[in-house]
Amino acid sequence: MSAADITTPAKVPPPRPVPVPPPAGRRPRGRRTSGGAAVPWLLLAPCLLILALVMGYPLARLVTLSFQKFGQSQLWGFQPAETVGFDNFAKVLGDGEFWAVVLRTVIFAGGAVVLTMVIGMALALLLQRVSGWLKMLINIVLVASWGMPVIVATTVFKWLFDSDYGVFNALLSKLPGVDMIGHNWFASGPEGLAVIMLLVVWGAVPFVVITLSAGLTQVPKELEEAARLDGAGSWGVFRYVTLPVLKPIIVMLTTLSVIWDMGVFPQVFVMRNGHPEPEFQVLNTYSYDRAFVVNDYAQGSAIALITVLLLLGVVAVYMRQMLKIGEVE
Repeated sequence: MSAADITTPAKVPPPRPVPVPPPAGRRPRGRRTSGGAAVPWLLLAPCLLILALVMGYPLARLVTLSFQKFGQSQLWGFQPAETVGFDNFAKVLGDGEFWAVVLRTVIFAGGAVVLTMVIGMALALLLQRVSGWLKMLINIVLVASWGMPVIVATTVFKWLFDSDYGVFNALLSKLPGVDMIGHNWFASGPEGLAVIMLLVVWGAVPFVVITLSAGLTQVPKELEEAARLDGAGSWGVFRYVTLPVLKPIIVMLTTLSVIWDMGVFPQVFVMRNGHPEPEFQVLNTYSYDRAFVVNDYAQGSAIALITVLLLLGVVAVYMRQMLKIGEVE
């Protein structure tokens, strides 16, 4: 017997199946049709149309008015609107009162944002250490306070800080050596704005607490345990583990808080009975006064447009921070 007779024959691989062509008139599933790109736009069309009608036209009208001379005579049609270019912006930017209002608004918004984020973070961390039923009860209270209308909340705060019947003055007067009976918190601008700031913070804290509580559930417990084993205390775990994980949420909440607090209006307007004094004016109430009290709608529109541009700057900073976070990840 030769070596050829005892050698194992090589295995021949089976032939590959020939793909069956799809029937005529049917396209392969993996290939996107030419009309598929238009489907998302068709679905978004109703929303975009509503946004264009609700926000687009008022914004365009605001821009138009800011470049015109437009008062009561133009409003009632006695005189035509006259284009004045950048005169309204020059008058507004050259007015010292406007810059005082801008500074007051920035200080007010900055204080409200810092208090909101600090109190919100503290409450969110404390909620992680309480029992389940107590945590649910606190969340219900937070949602109820968050859902309270601004007018109702403002009325409650007016009663709390009332000079004659205010609960806050009565509680402070129970402290040794303190007599706050009859104290008017709105006699000066700083004290009155501090009360309004507390009102704004009270309304914003629930959203921050609920959002941060959801973010804290995503912090890996393994990293916290590893940090403790390495000798880190509670502050070290919070600084080097919790904060980096929560950074995108904190940036988002801070940006939203700045936008909301820079645009505060009903709290100041209602707290001062519809007529905010000069030391209580913020950008939105100042724009309202120029437009509907002084009846200079053009300057009011110019102030409102400047406010929009300031808020767009805040949004640009937010987008830049989010892009940096995305690049790091």
